[in-house]
Amino acid sequence: MSTVRHGLSIGIERVGSNFFLSLKAIGKLTHEDYQVITPMIDAAMKEVPTAKIKALFDVTEMQGWELRAAWDDFKLGLKHGSEFEKIAIYGNKNWQAIIANIGSWFISGEVEFFEEHQQAVDWLNE
Repeated sequence: MSTVRHGLSIGIERVGSNFFLSLKAIGKLTHEDYQVITPMIDAAMKEVPTAKIKALFDVTEMQGWELRAAWDDFKLGLKHGSEFEKIAIYGNKNWQAIIANIGSWFISGEVEFFEEHQQAVDWLNE
C-alpha cells in the first residue's frame, strides 16, 4: 500500500532584509486540504510585516486540484489578492505557467512564472 502525499506547506522566509510568504504545494489538492490550509494562510498573511506581501509559491510537486479545491483556491485568491506586491511561481510544467497567467488576473500585484528557483527569488528581490 502506498501513501499519497498532498497538501500545502506554508512559511515565512527572509532573504536579506526582505520577508516572503513561502508556499509549497504537493500532489493533488483537495477541498479537505483547503479546510486546513485556509486558516493557516490567513494567519501567515497576518505575520508578514509589510503592507504588500511578496510570495514564493513552489508548485514543482503539485499535480493539480480536485474541482471543489480549485474553487476554494479561487476564493482564497479573491480574499487575499489585493495584499500581494509580487508572486513568483516556481514550477516545471506548462499547465502551471498557464494557471499562473490566469491567476494573475485576480491579483493586484505582479505574478511571474519561473522554471528556476533562483530566478524566482532574484525577481522577488528586485
